[in-house]
Amino acid sequence: MEQDRILIGGESRHVHLVGRYANRHGLIAGATGTGKTVSLQVLAEGFSSMGVPVFLADVKGDLSGISQPIEPGRRVQERIDRIGIEGYAPAGAPVIFWDLFGKDGHPIRTTISEMGPLLLSRLMELNETQEGVLHVAFRVADEEGLLILDLDDLRAMLDHLSRNTAEYSSRYGRVSPQSVAAIQRRLLVLEDHGAASVFGEPALELTDIRRRDMSGRGVVNVLDARQLIHRPKLYSTFLLWLLSELFEELPEVGDPDRPELVFFFDEAHLLFDDAPRALLDKVEQVVRLIRSKGVGVYFVTQNPLDIPDDVLGQLGNRVQHALRAFTPRDQKAVRAAASTFRQNPELDTKTVITQLGVGEALVSTLEEKGIPGIVERCLVCPPRSRIGPATEAERTEVMSRSPVGGRYDTLVDRDSAHEMLMRRAEAARKTAPEARPKAESSKKRGSSRQGYGEAMTKSVIRSLGSSFGRTLGRELLRGILGTLSRR
Repeated sequence: MEQDRILIGGESRHVHLVGRYANRHGLIAGATGTGKTVSLQVLAEGFSSMGVPVFLADVKGDLSGISQPIEPGRRVQERIDRIGIEGYAPAGAPVIFWDLFGKDGHPIRTTISEMGPLLLSRLMELNETQEGVLHVAFRVADEEGLLILDLDDLRAMLDHLSRNTAEYSSRYGRVSPQSVAAIQRRLLVLEDHGAASVFGEPALELTDIRRRDMSGRGVVNVLDARQLIHRPKLYSTFLLWLLSELFEELPEVGDPDRPELVFFFDEAHLLFDDAPRALLDKVEQVVRLIRSKGVGVYFVTQNPLDIPDDVLGQLGNRVQHALRAFTPRDQKAVRAAASTFRQNPELDTKTVITQLGVGEALVSTLEEKGIPGIVERCLVCPPRSRIGPATEAERTEVMSRSPVGGRYDTLVDRDSAHEMLMRRAEAARKTAPEARPKAESSKKRGSSRQGYGEAMTKSVIRSLGSSFGRTLGRELLRGILGTLSRR
């Protein structure tokens, strides 16, 4: 490990990831069981040693071991000797454990307002009409100074919208009660999936995932995603929100000598599965522009075809583990992966991809002037931290000396839309008894006067009576005159 680059692996030739090009993003791909997690771990601890904070999701629980030094066995030592690693020494990285549900790490929250209607619509799987109504709810909240922090606030806001559909429909277009009811039902589903604990305060401060320890090493933020991964929409939407927040808040730094932060997106296909075009455009925009904020994004997935071409084309650093070619789609993935590398005349890349062993990879990284290096077949270095999970006792010990201990552990429920709208409703109920006697008094005063309908009725009766009387009079007169004339 050198200060400005990370040794990924090698055998005949060492392959490094240069720090100044690490913010040009990357891809770690390969079939299950081929070594992707170890490659991720090697890069994460390498960035930490370089002084770069890291954020990653621990989907299987294996990556918690990055906090503990490895105990090198025979196989690790053999690999060290084959690659020719000098100065190898076991070491755990400085780690902060996070957990959206607050069970195996510090709670990590955001607010409904910060998530925004676009990502919430994707999270709740709303259609276009329902998404439009959600946008109206956010607009009304902004204009009326109502903070939407948690699910209770959003539910209260939707109820307020439903009670005043006529007013808001005239200002923003039709707001149907049916659409509001549909969103309310989706909120119930979201709550059943445990999302209530995700929204609220204190919300995550981005400075807390961009820390360095006293020795200058970057802190590795490990998000425990063992439960979260069973809620794929929540998993992918939360990580995309975090990327978007980094993009919005961090200043432009151009191309620094090393990244400000590196973000690993494991199970990356979940981000793109069934994603609407608007969301895909947002992902592409964030990936394309966040580089200038000094943030490197590394997607980890089984198949390179899981990543849209517009995003895949921006990933300059590649670690490709073995792929299987059993199905037509697998064969297409092999061809696609092979074609994205700068070819090495000494390698048949397409053939080698299917022959790689566990812990082997085809690696291509950006070299001087950002030019992709030729692809190399290499053994991936063993990490200096433990391969496998930390014990509960070790995790507890790490948590006990966490630099953010106590900051996020207690939920804060401050005054927001739910409470504000309740006060409005209470004030309306108190003024209602005062208005009722006035209305009753007005009714009594009006009872001595004829209403318009009553006057019309009487007029018609009088008219009919008058007409009937004249007709009857004429008939009687004719009868009398007729009798007299006959006499």
